[in-house]
Amino acid sequence: MITLSNLRNIGLGLAMAGLCSLGAVAQSNTNNSNSTNAMGTAKHMTASERMFIRKAAEGGKAEVELGKLAQEKAASPEVKQFGERMVNDHSKANDQLKEVAQKEGVTLPTKLDAKDAATKARLEKLSGEAFDRAYMKDMVADHKTDVAEFEREARSGSDPDLKAFAQKTLPTLREHLRMASDAAAKVGAASAASTKASSSTNPSS
Repeated sequence: MITLSNLRNIGLGLAMAGLCSLGAVAQSNTNNSNSTNAMGTAKHMTASERMFIRKAAEGGKAEVELGKLAQEKAASPEVKQFGERMVNDHSKANDQLKEVAQKEGVTLPTKLDAKDAATKARLEKLSGEAFDRAYMKDMVADHKTDVAEFEREARSGSDPDLKAFAQKTLPTLREHLRMASDAAAKVGAASAASTKASSSTNPSS
């Protein structure tokens, strides 16, 4: 026999079950919203910014590997010191870039690109003064390109984290270009003087 008390208990049970279902739906919606937001953050980065990250990662890895090579094969103490600076500074910058890439869901390259691999192979065959001239000539050219690309990202990038990385790294790259130009001039690397003059007249952005 169904009593009034039983009906109340049944009603209470149905109400509790309904509340639990609503809670599960709300939690599911929240999780879906969070997932959408996380994916949306990654999608906010433009194709050109993703390309900038990959190129910066490839360039940073090359600077570290070539810097280690300079410490081993250079004749000039200044070139050896420059190589050491490349290893230290670019290792730190690479770690910072990795954090940005992970946040944005960008997979970074794990090896040198074809151009940098060819440069490394060419420099590995040299030593002493010949190495110094070839390495410093490459470093001047590379850092001119790096400074131009980081200036562009620091000035007009739309992703706040990547833009902040470019702005933070840019002064170091400009210092690298100055050091590379000085060292290149001292070891007789071709076109170092004209590159140095060009970089000194380039206004800061």
